[in-house]
Amino acid sequence: MRYAPRMLVLVLLTTAIGFTATSRLANADSSPESEIRAVLDAQTDAWNRGDIDAFMTGYWKSDQTAFVGANGLTRGWQDVLDRYHKNYPDRAAMGHLMFSDLEIHVLCPDTAFAIGQFHLQREKDAPSGIFTLDFKKFPEGWRIVVDHTTAFTAAAH
Repeated sequence: MRYAPRMLVLVLLTTAIGFTATSRLANADSSPESEIRAVLDAQTDAWNRGDIDAFMTGYWKSDQTAFVGANGLTRGWQDVLDRYHKNYPDRAAMGHLMFSDLEIHVLCPDTAFAIGQFHLQREKDAPSGIFTLDFKKFPEGWRIVVDHTTAFTAAAH
């Protein structure tokens, strides 16, 4: 019985350490960087399922949302969605999407930007390029408000 108090202290200490570690992990998982990464992971998953509509949930559903690319400016969530449907009409055109060299920079509690590279693996080609995404935090979470994406020329590979 004399070991019971020591055992109780050990159990309480172990439990306290476990709660502290769990709390830190929960806080780390709710950082702006991890929340933005989760948005981008969800977009990648949706794209690779062939689901452009689900991919678009990462964007702010507003007439002020903007996509800037080599062909100019597309303004408005619906017009960006329509652009994606036009340029990627089927799974073959969509290919398999991957991001690399991703950097997330939080400017303040509700504003951030991400830069990185995209890579599409398709049957006949493998286009890639670079992007800058401006994020804003809304009640429903982080959303892309401006997407500036440019494909590399073939010589850049």
